Amino acid sequence: MKKGFAVLFFTLMLLWPSGKAEAVCKANPAQLVTIMTSTCYSCMLPLRIAGITILQGPMPDPMGSVGSPICICNMPPPLFVRIGIPVSFFEPSRLIDVVKDPYCFAGLGFGLGLNPMQGGTKGDAISKSRTFFQAHYYIFPLYAILELMTDFICLETTGFDVAYITEVDPLWNDDMLSAIINPEALLFGNPITNMACIADSVAAQINAPLDPLFWCKGSWGNAYPLTGNTNTKDYVEDSASVAASIIYKLHRQLILWGSWGQLGLCGYYPAPIWRKSAYRMQIMAPIPHPIATGIGQSGLLWSYGKNIPFVGDNFNYLLFKKRECCAF
Repeated sequence: MKKGFAVLFFTLMLLWPSGKAEAVCKANPAQLVTIMTSTCYSCMLPLRIAGITILQGPMPDPMGSVGSPICICNMPPPLFVRIGIPVSFFEPSRLIDVVKDPYCFAGLGFGLGLNPMQGGTKGDAISKSRTFFQAHYYIFPLYAILELMTDFICLETTGFDVAYITEVDPLWNDDMLSAIINPEALLFGNPITNMACIADSVAAQINAPLDPLFWCKGSWGNAYPLTGNTNTKDYVEDSASVAASIIYKLHRQLILWGSWGQLGLCGYYPAPIWRKSAYRMQIMAPIPHPIATGIGQSGLLWSYGKNIPFVGDNFNYLLFKKRECCAF
């Protein structure tokens, strides 16, 4: 017990900020409250039951849903199977930070104040055409946290967790190293395949990205390499581009699993290639946007006034994920 405490104490001393640490990350103790009050709850729609639209939302659902009247899932003995009805909607269940300052947890409203040498690579403009961000991925089942619809089987009931941070991931900082887990980047990360992204960019403006063009992020550019580097346009749209990259990266690493389609009715399943239309993002920090956006929608439609001065270029997004399940 004493040995474990000593190891923990020594680790904290190594990470403790020095007097020279940059503290650009602004504390906001009310950030979690802001997320809960600013969430676009209608963005979980459309709600479909057995393929029939019950409630229509403000955004399209290009994937559609399973239209069969019943569904059957395996169960442990003595039941063996259960019969239900397919239900589909978009669940707000994740948060993503995209930050310039290492260990700035914008979604939680605080930062550790670690400088670049102590806390990982400092996010910054690395050239006139490239920008780098760090990212954090949280499990944030909003309805479970608010204790709403707790008896609905299709909603996540897991607790809050900080599930992934890029400051400790060497593959996030280096485009060449990222090819270790994404060797297809050599095939899709080139000017020829970028031409195909024009079609995806056009479709993304109406929040209907083209899933077959999985290497594209609409107006945000090519999805490869899956690192914190992105083309510099404006910092708000750049942050959304990096948030999309972390979604795809986590799919490739089998941290994010699929929850849509026929396979998703009975639970989550490995999905190493993402489905862009299965996700919606709503910026929550520093300034919330009233509605979510699809992957690749131009920042001209939603990013204006979202990066006020003197708060640092640190952003947070609420992630809506397509969920199809067999409800009974």
